[in-house]
Amino acid sequence: MSHSKRYRSFKTKVDSQKKYAVDEALGLVSEMKSEKFDQTVDVAIRLGVDAKQSDQQVRGAINLPHGLGKKTTVLVFAKGEKENEAKAAGADYVGTDDLIQKITAGWTDFDKVVATPDLMAVVSRVGKILGPRGLMPNPKTGTVTFEVGKAVSECKKGKVSFKTDKAGIIHCPIGKLSFGAQKLKDNFLALVDGIVKLKPPSSKGIFLKGIAVSGTTTPGVRLDVSVFQN
Repeated sequence: MSHSKRYRSFKTKVDSQKKYAVDEALGLVSEMKSEKFDQTVDVAIRLGVDAKQSDQQVRGAINLPHGLGKKTTVLVFAKGEKENEAKAAGADYVGTDDLIQKITAGWTDFDKVVATPDLMAVVSRVGKILGPRGLMPNPKTGTVTFEVGKAVSECKKGKVSFKTDKAGIIHCPIGKLSFGAQKLKDNFLALVDGIVKLKPPSSKGIFLKGIAVSGTTTPGVRLDVSVFQN
């Protein structure tokens, strides 16, 4: 079955007017498998924030209970003893100027970047390349730290970073379709809980305004967010 035919057949299963309960939504999404590849399940969460205001941007990182179901390639900017610590924790690439040169030349074959605070001035030289790809290390996501061993192992286990885009929406993966509905639900609830805890004091009214889940090539399923309202 072609991609477009499969998409249309899945779309008939989803009521676009309905807001589904969490179990029902994730059950529906996990049934929409394709034979070709194990799709990533993504969540889009629309927040009641004004993303133009710096004090209303929501940014953080969370360890998902079941990880992401994929190998995470971690690059670390560190030197000396911290370089050895990163390698021992399983970092795929560790270095300083040599990595800056490769990235400047267009290499971005990695999923996460960790840096020690003393090297952030060096890392900022490739900020224009890392930033737009969501790869820039940040203290709020635990990726600017002297505890590089801990940061690397957390990234490897499935720690996900998230931040609001210009429209106040957070897009974040929660695993693979092959996880099944229960594991996806565990990861989903951990993510929502982590985001709710980061509600900015200046954000008034309803914080979770809308949530949708979808596979890489499946239609989105909207959730009933009223269950998450305080």
